[in-house]
Amino acid sequence: MDTQSTLAALGWTPELGAAREKSNTAGASPARVIAEHRGAYVIRGESGEARASVRGRLRDAGAITAGSLPAVGDWVLASELSLGVAMVEELLPRRTAVRRKTVLDRSDEQLLASNVDTIFVVSDLVHDLNARRLERYLTIAWDSGADPVIVLTKLDLCDDRLSLLEAESVGIGVPLVAVSGVTGEGFDALGAHLAPARTVALIGSSGVGKSTIVNRLLGEERLATGVTRQDGRGRHVTRHRELYSLPGGALVIDTPGMRELQLWEGDIDDAFPDITELAAACRFTDCAHDEEPGCAVREAVDPARMESYRRLQRELAATEARRSNRLRRELKQRWKQRTRESRQARRHGRL
Repeated sequence: MDTQSTLAALGWTPELGAAREKSNTAGASPARVIAEHRGAYVIRGESGEARASVRGRLRDAGAITAGSLPAVGDWVLASELSLGVAMVEELLPRRTAVRRKTVLDRSDEQLLASNVDTIFVVSDLVHDLNARRLERYLTIAWDSGADPVIVLTKLDLCDDRLSLLEAESVGIGVPLVAVSGVTGEGFDALGAHLAPARTVALIGSSGVGKSTIVNRLLGEERLATGVTRQDGRGRHVTRHRELYSLPGGALVIDTPGMRELQLWEGDIDDAFPDITELAAACRFTDCAHDEEPGCAVREAVDPARMESYRRLQRELAATEARRSNRLRRELKQRWKQRTRESRQARRHGRL
């Protein structure tokens, strides 16, 4: 059997094995979700790949919360029907989950990838590097439970190495690798973060070179890449999320570029370790780092970074408030629906 198709090569763990033993889903086999196409899935298990649909009860739960539906990287229990078609019966527990809030004013969760060990936060050295955006990506990466790595692309086009220093000042304590998809410079250092059966997800804006990185790691031009525009920026090409097995045994998830990035939940302290450490020396334990006397943060941290920290705090608080209100409304609606159904059932019983 192809070693790429075995559960161990796909990242199967003893914890997943224990969860499978506790499952009541008889006759279903474990598989990993390797692609998603508008609600349809491709899964891979010991018997190979199959197209898959999701059992109705999972879709009903998904109508309440997006986290109830499978995402690329998830492990599922699936029953095989026929002709390479399977049915996802159960979603196994996730170790990590990369999430963001859906765009605009909706308070819904979008699950980007799951069971990821490392996240490559990809940015373009020439046109895309933005300290405030990088802070957002790092916040999402830390909140997922995976380890972030900052990957800066188009090194061959960068004349100003001060951009590297700027990224280092934002990603305090986070490994940083600069690469060139043209010359291959930096990919040996990137390989140090890849290991057999370990999963890496790439996140970043459109056109920063994520697919180019995956092609380099695969050793072939398997993913479509856009021709660089006249202004030197890349083009948005990737349309869906997909997991690929690399020649060395590592697994990588390519994701579409994000034009808008809003936080879903979590703690931003890991993305701002300098502020967290300095805050311990403030005179007041509840210091807001604004105008309080004896604040150790205000004078030591760049004002732009401090404002970004406050903005992300406000954004998370607002999202939490909207999410709580939405859940209360949905639970109230479900209760009313069940009450009506119960009354109808009692009325029918009396007839």
